[in-house]
Amino acid sequence: MLGIIDTYKRSIAKTITFRILAIIVTMFLVYFWTGDLKIAGIVGVLDSIMKIIIYFLHERIWARFCWGKKIVTRF
Repeated sequence: MLGIIDTYKRSIAKTITFRILAIIVTMFLVYFWTGDLKIAGIVGVLDSIMKIIIYFLHERIWARFCWGKKIVTRF
């Protein structure tokens, strides 16, 4: 059976780029609510560590399923 799957490198790259955007949003929101840059930084770092792990695992689970993927034979 021919199939297309994401490589681990692709999943890692997607994880990193998504987290960069997400940490900026999280830190902005915490700073906006608290006015404290230190708290915003701590929350941003802790939030990112947990979500990097969760997102990577989520991606790898989804990579096991073919639903929603199709093979394109021409560009």
